[in-house]
Amino acid sequence: MEMREGKVKCLSAAGFHHMAYVEWGDPANPKVLVCVHGLTRCSRDFDFLAQALAADYRVVCPDVVGRGRSDWLRNKSLYAIPQYCADMANLLAKLDVESVDWVGTSMGGLIGMALACQPETPIARLVLNDVGPVITAVSLARIGTYLGTAPRFDTIAQAEAFVRLVSATFGSFSDAQWRHLTVHVTRTAADGRIEFAYDPGIAQSFREMQAAGDGKDVEMWPLYDGVACPTLLLRGESSDLLTHDTALLMAGRGPRATLVEVPGVGHAPMLMSAEQVAPVREFLLG
Repeated sequence: MEMREGKVKCLSAAGFHHMAYVEWGDPANPKVLVCVHGLTRCSRDFDFLAQALAADYRVVCPDVVGRGRSDWLRNKSLYAIPQYCADMANLLAKLDVESVDWVGTSMGGLIGMALACQPETPIARLVLNDVGPVITAVSLARIGTYLGTAPRFDTIAQAEAFVRLVSATFGSFSDAQWRHLTVHVTRTAADGRIEFAYDPGIAQSFREMQAAGDGKDVEMWPLYDGVACPTLLLRGESSDLLTHDTALLMAGRGPRATLVEVPGVGHAPMLMSAEQVAPVREFLLG
């Protein structure tokens, strides 16, 4: 399947910015699937899922502002769910469809949940990939150990070694898959060194959230309880961000998500294998 690239102009309190996206499948297909990545990741995490679903959907995968090919915000405090939701509303307007299905990994799931709980939401089906209305303090501390450090490398091999280290919870992958997970979240700087393709400034709002939580779990149950569309919840069986107990609560309240636990994975399943794609495909198309 051929991949296409696009951009949409969005507005923040600090001015306009562009959000980039890639898409797969028939551009005239009214059946649209939006896939949104995690905190420091990018649209290309969904290449495998998109190719598996492109015969049935127009699959659109944005780079959330501050990541990938998207612009960086001038005001770093705006890196938060309200701005991301506003940007996604612009994207949906450009797509010119009445409803979409949504797959969100971690942060992408929080954005989807925040949109899905709104009156007259365009989200018809929601897949939450290893995220819910409770973000554990343990996972926030883990993410905080590397977020915003802006490491730089002499070679892509060194960058990949770092990605393998900080992303070990993703599970086991082939060398080619690890390289895929590295090359699309890095770029070559003007001096020839390799750096990550995300704004270190996203750490500012992350630290503010941590400080507001005062070392406790962050809870957002009203968002989840406001979701009414059919919902699939994927959980890495050893995830430190989405606990098993929280997942069970999500299965019994709000949209009563269908729970699928993914063996051999922590935070978060990357939907790169047939075994992980299968429950998503079944939920969306079944």
